[in-house]
Amino acid sequence: MALGSVQLQLYVYSGTVGSYNADDLKYTINKDRIGTDNNIVLEIGELVRDYIDITFNDDYTCHAKWVTAVVFYKDLQGDLLDHSNPSVFSYIAVDGYGFFEDEINPELSRHALITSNNIYLPEATAGKLPIFAEGVGKVTIDSSDTQITDSGDSSQKIQYITIPADSSEIKVYDTDDTTLLKTITVTNICEPKFTSYKVTFVNKYGAFQDLYFFKKSIESFDVVSESYKANTVNRSSITYSTGAAQKQITNVNATSKITLNTGFIKEDMNTTVEELMISENIYIRYQGKTLPLIPLTKSMTHKTHLNDKMINYTLEFEFAFDKINNIR
Repeated sequence: MALGSVQLQLYVYSGTVGSYNADDLKYTINKDRIGTDNNIVLEIGELVRDYIDITFNDDYTCHAKWVTAVVFYKDLQGDLLDHSNPSVFSYIAVDGYGFFEDEINPELSRHALITSNNIYLPEATAGKLPIFAEGVGKVTIDSSDTQITDSGDSSQKIQYITIPADSSEIKVYDTDDTTLLKTITVTNICEPKFTSYKVTFVNKYGAFQDLYFFKKSIESFDVVSESYKANTVNRSSITYSTGAAQKQITNVNATSKITLNTGFIKEDMNTTVEELMISENIYIRYQGKTLPLIPLTKSMTHKTHLNDKMINYTLEFEFAFDKINNIR
């Protein structure tokens, strides 16, 4: 019998694979075969993304979800086919992405979830390294090993390994504990003059990644308001007070901005800055709070040691909220 159509039941849920129930059914999709095509293509990435909620309060939690697709195959008359019906496919989903040159549905890193081979931290400050638990057996930081276990629960698929203060080298090993997958150099920066700011963003792997800005920062804000002309005449005396404003201001608010400088970094960090600029979820640790940011810098010229000698990036951000609290 020829394939005529499919029905897809899409479940998105937390926990262990296969632990879904009727409440986890998010979509039911029916699609017919087009012309003489031999297959039926269903794109579920954007549908699943609606159910991955990204929140961050300096807590580095995993937001991965299990996705199970139950597919029913039907013939040209709409009757169920006998072979492999239904078929069940399960995937772990994160809010990541590939670049165009990675081609369709790319397989991204399944070990260390950062592109760069460098991490910059302030002296005497610990950091975080995101790893994918399914593909890592151990992480060695200097001479200390951390064994990685995968319970199968979606909440621990992305794990954030603590980088002790003043560490120098991280090695990430495969599940056999012997095959070296990635080596990361940790550079500890002494910055006695400027305040260092930690900016955390969701990178291309769907993981939280930190980038410290060590050098000069500039804070500013823009005021927005409306105005109208008021009638200040006292109708009884037909006079007005010169102390009463004829032009009244209303709906006053402001947005704050901050301009940050990375300090001198290696050329390898170009990809990190790039991923930060195109991230939809960016946060700054500011005055003891975690606050959301929107990047205002919209263009980037990749710097190289050959062309630019010393590499420093200046980025401007807007705080993603109004200065005057108008949340009711």
